[in-house]
Amino acid sequence: MAAFGSGVSLRVTDPLLPRLAADYGVSLGQAAQVITAFAIAYGLAQMLFGPMGDRYGKYRVVGWACAASAVTAALCALAPDFGLLVAARLLAGAAAAAVIPLSMAWIGDVVPYARRQPVIARFLVGQIMGLSAGVLVGGYAADHLDVHLPFAGLALLFAALALALRALNRGLPAAARATRRGEGHVLARMRDEFGAVLRQPWARVVLLTVFLEGATLYGAFAFIASHLHQRFGLTLTHSGAMVMLFGLGGLLFAAAAQWMVRRLGEVGMARWGGAVMALGLLAVALGPEWGWSVPGCLATGLGFYMLHNTLQTNATQMAPERRGAAVAAFASCFFLGQSVGVALAGLLVARLGTAFVIAAGAAGVLAVGLGFAFQRAGHPHAPLYV
Repeated sequence: MAAFGSGVSLRVTDPLLPRLAADYGVSLGQAAQVITAFAIAYGLAQMLFGPMGDRYGKYRVVGWACAASAVTAALCALAPDFGLLVAARLLAGAAAAAVIPLSMAWIGDVVPYARRQPVIARFLVGQIMGLSAGVLVGGYAADHLDVHLPFAGLALLFAALALALRALNRGLPAAARATRRGEGHVLARMRDEFGAVLRQPWARVVLLTVFLEGATLYGAFAFIASHLHQRFGLTLTHSGAMVMLFGLGGLLFAAAAQWMVRRLGEVGMARWGGAVMALGLLAVALGPEWGWSVPGCLATGLGFYMLHNTLQTNATQMAPERRGAAVAAFASCFFLGQSVGVALAGLLVARLGTAFVIAAGAAGVLAVGLGFAFQRAGHPHAPLYV
């Protein structure tokens, strides 16, 4: 449920962009700052939350993050102008940063590697449903409600989750609440933790790949709802419903993850994930009718989770003795990549249009998937499935 809330917070502003641009008198590219600010803060905050999870307990820190997210969502709901909304989204990204990466790191602590990818896939159902609900709620609010109302709902959800996680943490066995005390100043510990991760050659490959994945996919993804609204005249509610199919593709992957991993292996998952994503984005960008976006968004979601789940599983094992820091570095690179991708797409969309931006994203995700598959096939020290 915490991953669900994080997913809603992450994507709720995507279909709101045309409404925000109109309400605040800014361009579509400028309105995308609410996405970029969230992603930048989310990525940078990982540098703090990874070591905090190792020091104070990953499950406990996730609960703290939900409490902070309740406050920042309330600030978004109360923001009186666009500048303050962007600032509140910046704080919201920092607050939500701990939820998904520390949850995955916690799973890495308690689930053996050979069984971990299907478990992570099932955990990600929460995030997938959140992403889907976010775009649907955001689209409906853009058409029929005050644009601040979804943030008020998020504040209530996160407050309830903070209380629930605190209660559940008390009932966990000692091994699942393990902490690792570091020595020295917190900044020195952070430097040592992340430095140790970056000294691993395979870790550098995984981190660069996920940065490029975030930039190429989400630079395009952020403008899908706007593309359908502007090109085909769909309401923002219907545009959000189309983008929601991305989440359905993720659910299909979660249901078939164990079979797909067994049949394709990591190399095949990366290669086919990139190819399926590229085909889906091209269908959205170049389709002559809006109906092409139905299989397009579905395929994009399926392909993304095929590739991203493979990268996530590698991230949990690329530095096992510093898993909190390793997964935090992974999430940091992913969201910093998103912020770069959305910022670049925002600059290009006014000049070249949404179709070009989405098609360029298709070429990018194909290159990322094939590139990681090549690296994975030729890297003898990367973790293998048993």
